[in-house]
Amino acid sequence: MSELPPTLAGARCVLRALRADDAPALQRHADDEAVWRNLFEGFPRPYTLADAQAWCEGGWRISGAVWAITVDGELVGCISVRPDQGWLRCNAEVGYWIGQSFWRRGITSEALKLVADWAFARDGGLTRLYAPVFAWNEGSQGVARSCGFQLEGQMPMSAIKAGQVIDRVVYARYRHEAAA
Repeated sequence: MSELPPTLAGARCVLRALRADDAPALQRHADDEAVWRNLFEGFPRPYTLADAQAWCEGGWRISGAVWAITVDGELVGCISVRPDQGWLRCNAEVGYWIGQSFWRRGITSEALKLVADWAFARDGGLTRLYAPVFAWNEGSQGVARSCGFQLEGQMPMSAIKAGQVIDRVVYARYRHEAAA
């Protein structure tokens, strides 16, 4: 998906397309070791303004549908849905992060619920949304659970982060649970 995602509004946050003027806020929140620690190996560290500008100005297009998670109009994180392809096209991966100063406020849970509901409503062939999470990341696991995602399995020694082999878990929500 390379078109701009729709705006999705909740009580705690608004999800909208990334804009070039989001780059300073993105850089500020993403250049935090506590945030970086829980993101995929390719996430830059340090996260520079140039990284943020490249992402906001279209770099996100390689990742499916990507939204800025905003609070009071300012970007505080990102959330995405990336559809699988071919024989796995009934699946889509969700990914999310939020700046540390916004943790534990229900913002990410609301964002995930908005995106999951949107994804199921948009694509009638989608039967499963899944979120791979680092096993140590209890916060992201709690977000997934609060949105009706179920623990599907544990994936020992399934990824590399900072040069170390780590464990992950995968949570999923299924179409028949989308109305719940």
